[in-house]
Amino acid sequence: MKKVLVVCTGNTCRSPMAEGWLNKKLAGTRWVAESAGLATVNGALAAPEAVEAMQEVGVDLSGHASQMFSRRGMAEAEVILAMTEAHRREILRRFPEAEKKTFLVHGFGPGGARDVEDPIGLPVEAYRKTRDELIRALGDFVLDLAERGELR
Repeated sequence: MKKVLVVCTGNTCRSPMAEGWLNKKLAGTRWVAESAGLATVNGALAAPEAVEAMQEVGVDLSGHASQMFSRRGMAEAEVILAMTEAHRREILRRFPEAEKKTFLVHGFGPGGARDVEDPIGLPVEAYRKTRDELIRALGDFVLDLAERGELR
């Protein structure tokens, strides 16, 4: 299996939402998604608002437990997707060798690379907005994989 690792700050909102959606879309392919945080503690649950927003699109985050971004996670990943340019820079500061496989989530479609804002502490409506943004951006990523013949 090939792994895509999605990275944010706390691994309780954006990256688990992206991981769940990617695993739904990549089911039956040779790809699997995982997620991690740059500043988290291992074992934290997904934000309840993230769980609710993703349940609405058929993705269950209730069993999610956060994990810290690590050398092992970096090495095992074929692709690393960062939520923000600051995350991408921090990943490369820690692991310069990851440069060729580290991208912004928004790096694959029209509109150019841009950050995915953190909804933490906001109402569930903000999580729905983030979810919808991630679905669009990750759709561009999956399309890129398909166009390169990576989903066979």
